[in-house]
Order: sequence, then structure tokens, then C-alpha cells
Amino acid sequence: MPGSDLLLRAHIEASPQDQFSRVTWERETENGPTPKKLVLATCPRSSQSPCAGTRPNVLAKLGEKESTLQISGYMSADGGDYIVTITQKNGNKTSARCIVREYEAVHHVSVSINVSHSVLVCGEAWGTEPRFSWLYNRKAVTQSVGQVSQDGTQLRITQNPICGVFTCMVQNKLGYATATYTADDCETEDHTGTIAAVLCVLLLLICGGLALVYWGRHWRNNNTRERLHEHMDDNC
Repeated sequence: MPGSDLLLRAHIEASPQDQFSRVTWERETENGPTPKKLVLATCPRSSQSPCAGTRPNVLAKLGEKESTLQISGYMSADGGDYIVTITQKNGNKTSARCIVREYEAVHHVSVSINVSHSVLVCGEAWGTEPRFSWLYNRKAVTQSVGQVSQDGTQLRITQNPICGVFTCMVQNKLGYATATYTADDCETEDHTGTIAAVLCVLLLLICGGLALVYWGRHWRNNNTRERLHEHMDDNC
């Protein structure tokens, strides 16, 4: 991380017969047509105290079975190929390397589908230590939906038909980014029965209302006839 301390450890496996005179730490530029090498610190075998580096923020140490290099306030310019070299008394040298790069956020996440195999593939342009996870309709993917690969980059869909919204989330220590794949709408199939039931209820309500209106008119007509008949009987 920019601004943090970089600490590299080199484990030394040496028998009592292997006598070395010094340990040297160097950094070589990773890019460019001609890599440039810079000596950061050199520790003599007899040194029991920390070895001063070639820069104020560089400190090296040498123990019986380990050598360490610490750089305070890591910057982008400190990235590169770090080399630790053990020089024996007879002049033979043994080296080990470690590439150090600045921790980067995830960017440009994308999702593609392999239709023939029903597999969604999640890709990410760059980012340090990316971790992949999947969501289906904004919820964690279950076994009924699909199976996620061990590295998290692929989702094999098991549900049939394939519908809904699938989201790939890629995250690391600096944040996250997402990408989605939208299949056919599931609501049409899921709600067909509900819509049919609602239409049936509405139809029943309409029929019931018409029946009530018809019955009310029939009752009023019968009541009117009875009153007219009673009135005629009274006149007679």
C-alpha cells in the first residue's frame, strides 16, 4: 500500500560448512528496455547491528538464518524486482528474487456468457488480490441457481430457464466493482398464475354485481305490481 512500510524477509538455509561473507539487497526496475539496478543495502556477515541502507528510509538486518529489508513510506517508485544475494567467502553467489508492485484497486469488471455450457464468466482488467463473488437478483447465489467455481470467476447456471439478473462482484482492500448480466424476465412466468387468478376474481365480481342489479330490478318490479294490484282491489 502507498505510504505503508514494505518488509521483505529472506530465509537463509546454510550448513556450518557454508561460510558467507555478506548479504546484499538490490532493486531492479521491472519496465524499460534496459533495467536499472540499485544497491539498497549491504550487510557484512560479522555485522550484529542493523545495516544502514543507501537511502534514509531503507534499513536491513542480518541474523543467523534470516535477512530482512525494510522500506518506510512505500511509493510507486519503490516497485520493481527485489534481489537478495548471499556472497560466500570463495566468491560464489546465490540469489533470490521477489517482484513488488503497488497495491491497485479493481477496475473494469465484465461478465460474459458461454451459452452452450450455461456458464457466466467474470473478468477484471487489473487489481491486486481480487476476490470474486456472485449475486442473483441482489441475493447470494444458492445451489438452485448455480454453482460457483473454486476461484470464483465462473458461475455454472443450473436453473432452467435462465432468467433474472446475475451480478459479479470483485473486491480487494481498496474497494469493489461490479458487472451484471441480465437474462429474460422471470416475472412473466412467475406471475402468470397470479394474473389469471386476479382476472377470475374480477370476472366473478362483475358477474355478481350484474346478478345483484338484475335481482334488485326484478324485486322492484314485483313490488310495484303488488302495490298496483292492491290499489285496484281497494277501488273495487
